[in-house]
Amino acid sequence: MTEDEDFVRFVADIKRATSIDLSLYKENQMRRRLTTLRLKHGFSSFGEYFAALMSEPRLRNEFLDRMTINVSEFWRNPNRWTVLADKFLPQMLKQSGRLNIWSAACSTGEEPYTLAMILDACGALERTSLLATDIDDGVLAKAKEGSYLERSLRDVPADFRAKYFTAEDGAFRISDKLKKAVRLQKQNLLKDEFATGFDLIVCRNVMIYFTEEAKHDLYGKFARALKPGGILFVGSTEQIFSPGQYGLETADTFFYRRA
Repeated sequence: MTEDEDFVRFVADIKRATSIDLSLYKENQMRRRLTTLRLKHGFSSFGEYFAALMSEPRLRNEFLDRMTINVSEFWRNPNRWTVLADKFLPQMLKQSGRLNIWSAACSTGEEPYTLAMILDACGALERTSLLATDIDDGVLAKAKEGSYLERSLRDVPADFRAKYFTAEDGAFRISDKLKKAVRLQKQNLLKDEFATGFDLIVCRNVMIYFTEEAKHDLYGKFARALKPGGILFVGSTEQIFSPGQYGLETADTFFYRRA
């Protein structure tokens, strides 16, 4: 079997066993990362690596971490969060008595907890349903734990840091109030159906790993999951060109409104 055939079979085996479709990720960077991981553990083929993944939970968790590149921090690109807090959330609160918000591909929780802080600061946390989802059980467990190293807090405003974090054993623990406000749930964005009726969907710094076909499908699914007038907030490298094809319109830099 050639190296290409070995990898193609691995992609098919992973999809069959886990419902994760690696063909929807950019092949060159995905294959490079997984080859590095396979060789690190001494497997001579992807066939051998797949067999090990199916029998060893530790290897499966590492595979998911490498596949999804879980890098997150609070208040990432702070000026965009300021736009959300000062412009869009006040508009939403005027239009709706209760908000329905989704943090998609939430990784270890920094993004939904940032949302929860902002919502609490404007007095809207108690009337918000805040869902956070990710494909990786390991990062969801870390989000549920809510303990973070100081480097993840570097952009958190000082007053928020003092109010919502407690120093503990060399790390910082998020407040129980915020943890209780965020509903964590496992989800495969590329396979699962989406709920609907969201006022705001935040999905940042994830789409860059997907093929153009997968991105096209996802933007359509996100648009349909928003209520009319709802906002999609994307990452700083993920500008949507021709948003009208999805029924979206540009509302601000990296913010799109469902028409």
